Amino acid sequence: MRLFALWLGLLSAVFHLSAHAADRPLIFGVFPHLTARQTAEIYRPLADAMEKRLQRRVLIYSARDYTTFVARTRQGEYDILLTAPHLAWLARQETGYRPLLKYSQPAHGLLVVKAGSPFRSPGDLRGRTIATADAIAVAVLALQADLAAHGLQRNSDYRTVDSGTHTNTMMQVISGHADAAIVGSHPYKLASDDTRRQLRILIETPPLSSLMYLTHPRLRDHEARAIHKALIDFEATPEGQAFMLRGGYGGFVAVDGSELHAFRPYALQAQEMLRETR
Repeated sequence: MRLFALWLGLLSAVFHLSAHAADRPLIFGVFPHLTARQTAEIYRPLADAMEKRLQRRVLIYSARDYTTFVARTRQGEYDILLTAPHLAWLARQETGYRPLLKYSQPAHGLLVVKAGSPFRSPGDLRGRTIATADAIAVAVLALQADLAAHGLQRNSDYRTVDSGTHTNTMMQVISGHADAAIVGSHPYKLASDDTRRQLRILIETPPLSSLMYLTHPRLRDHEARAIHKALIDFEATPEGQAFMLRGGYGGFVAVDGSELHAFRPYALQAQEMLRETR
């Protein structure tokens, strides 16, 4: 009888904890490559679709900068994580985040200049100022490697100015505060027609894996599967198709573990840069 009572007590505790977890909103952490307003506007339809499918509130969170976002990722603040591929590698290594899906359309790092500027090749930017999003952005790391291949070294052949989001980075060129900017192709695609009309792409990197969705290890397998299905179902809706078209994302595809490993060099580079800022 005593054992039966103990079993009932344990069963009740498990049920209580499960019910409490189901009541807790899911925190959807979105990589801060866009402004806060853009993030809320663009990702709200996706969060709404997940809420409807999962019958659970989904709150969109981001961070003021990349360093803060990575720190919050490391602390496990996000249940669902959308981040760059090299930071996805870090999230898996440091916190155990599990890859779920990614956008099928590859990303590129873009070097953009003002549409009417005289710059025609990377060499024309020697001695100039290049605006960048956060220094650990994969678009920035990849494009700087391309510039090095053209004989241009950061801080010796050109100077950089950190402008935060990719949107702010583009505005630095349009306003004349920088001669060029390094941005990601997806944020460039999401910029207004007027913004893109004022810019010209000088060079772009080879294809890079796009942003990736991961889930925190505290979520059970069935929860991760439900989130996976919610995302796939969203893609098939008119709202999902509009979302994919607007961002140039292509659609959702599975993440290959070996593909993540390919970003280890960029991940370790970003990790070292983050250590230096602490």
